[in-house]
Amino acid sequence: MPAPFDNIASPATQAAASPPFARLAHLRPAHLAWCVALAVGVAFACAAYWWTEKISTERLRAAGAQRLEVYAASLENLLDKYDFLPHMLELDKDVLALLEHPGDSARRQEVNGYLERLSRQAGSRIIYIVDLRGRTLAASNWRQKDSFVGDSIGFRPYLRDALRGRPSGFYGVGTTSGEPGYFYARGVHRDGRMLGVAVVKVNIEEQERGWVQGADKVMLADANGVVFLSSAPAWKYHTLRPLSGSVRAHLEQTRQYHRLPLPALPLRRDEARADGTRVVAIGDGAPPLLAQTRSMAPRNWTYTYLSDLSQARANARAAALFACMAYSFLLLLFLYLRQRQRGILQRLQAREQLQEAYDNLELMVAERTARLARTTQSLSDEVEVRRQAEQQLHRTQNELYQAGKMAVLGQMSASITHELNQPLTALRTMSDNAVLLLERGRMDEARQNLAKISQIVARMGGITGKLKSFARKSNAALAPASIHTAIANALVLVERRLELDKVAFTLDISQGDIYALCDINRLEQVLLNLMTNALDALGTLERGARRELSVSVTEVPGSVQIRVRDGGPGLSDEARARLFEPFFTTKPQGEGLGLGLAISEQIIRDFGGSLRAEQSDTGACFIIELKTASVDT
Repeated sequence: MPAPFDNIASPATQAAASPPFARLAHLRPAHLAWCVALAVGVAFACAAYWWTEKISTERLRAAGAQRLEVYAASLENLLDKYDFLPHMLELDKDVLALLEHPGDSARRQEVNGYLERLSRQAGSRIIYIVDLRGRTLAASNWRQKDSFVGDSIGFRPYLRDALRGRPSGFYGVGTTSGEPGYFYARGVHRDGRMLGVAVVKVNIEEQERGWVQGADKVMLADANGVVFLSSAPAWKYHTLRPLSGSVRAHLEQTRQYHRLPLPALPLRRDEARADGTRVVAIGDGAPPLLAQTRSMAPRNWTYTYLSDLSQARANARAAALFACMAYSFLLLLFLYLRQRQRGILQRLQAREQLQEAYDNLELMVAERTARLARTTQSLSDEVEVRRQAEQQLHRTQNELYQAGKMAVLGQMSASITHELNQPLTALRTMSDNAVLLLERGRMDEARQNLAKISQIVARMGGITGKLKSFARKSNAALAPASIHTAIANALVLVERRLELDKVAFTLDISQGDIYALCDINRLEQVLLNLMTNALDALGTLERGARRELSVSVTEVPGSVQIRVRDGGPGLSDEARARLFEPFFTTKPQGEGLGLGLAISEQIIRDFGGSLRAEQSDTGACFIIELKTASVDT
């Protein structure tokens, strides 16, 4: 080792030392220089990592703060929209009269109807009137099984605050219906005297649905830290921190969350940052999240927006790697310049080595360019194959839709044949009569007979025309289509079966025409399929049972809803879960392929709408929802 030799050698000995020993003596400063260069490179990489992570995190924080403001403003606008309703009730004379005379049943019925209409117009969940003892006198849901009329809600904090003259708002889970909502409560006064309290319950779950559909991680907690709105369903009705015994006792007394256990969120990490944010991890193996909060006064709610820090740390790692590469490049450049200062021979050798490295680099670039060209060509071929596959899929779907039409027409062939046989028989008889009348010179009677023949032929032409229109292939182009026309055309094809099966049919639709954005031929196919399924279900009822089929059309902002409801045996839980699954059918073997509802659901989805089954006390109810379309007149 060089160190012992340095300690014991004299100057004369050092001067006489051989060249190898001299080189060994100069290794220690070189080692020190390399250590310093390595330390500087590590420090440079760490600084790049820290700076990039800070900048990325700051951008996440700024974006999160902006999103928090948007969410808070949206919720405030939603809540402020209903703040006026309790004031309106204080101005209604029937409400005041009911509070002064709670035993007046006729007045209660009038107030119930008024609250029901007001709730429907305002879009609120429930409106109800409570007397000073906390008993509900009238409610907008008086028709429903879970009506609030007669309930005692004196335990609710919002009622107690309103009775003290402090209008308040309160979020909680309903003890009667089990549905969450936000409650507005305000005292009803007359001549300075409080008569009762007006309460309005609204649904703010729409905010949560928007979060779930997006990619944001958001949650809203109350003053006790209970999360009641969240983009992650698993976090809802959890707490940000364990609740104390007194808080749980208060929540049980007010029944704010009505028997929900309210466990704490599984926080595996919780670190405070200097800028007021926190880094948290919720659940085992969960990524670190940047948590930002915003208070919503005066409700004492707290919005929390969570940003995934994984991307910020990935950016920091990339920056550190780039810093290492840049530093390495600079270090190599320094070494190259230093090496260049050595003799001409060393420069020539370095030039040769550099040329060799350049040749290798060119070869690598050429190889990678060729590989990239092959990859590009492969991707182009794959795109073309996928495009052809998509075209084949569209053609197959159109053929499947057409096959579904033909299957429906095949099932209806017996009734259609019977429908045509009757007028054909009448035509033959009346033609024979016309010949006899002409032979006998009874021209007026013959003319009347021929007019009836013309009417029968026109009717048969209408039936076959509807069949031809229904059976033809659709071009799948979306255009404004008349809902009245589509329903009328479908009814023509099931009209005979309605008469034979003695089905009471009702149609509820406005007088003015309604237009939806769809293909009318395919819409008729869906309507005919739903009506045929309903008639099949009605056919399973016992003899003598009343058979009912109804079609109703309603317009809501931006969409049209068509309901097809029957009075049949209804849908089982298994059938409801597998309604739109291909080849699933509840009909006996040989009477259906199980493709009708699957094809219908795909058709409506292609229109940009939806087909779903609705819960019904009796029978089955299917809802078609389509986008409205305007027609220039």
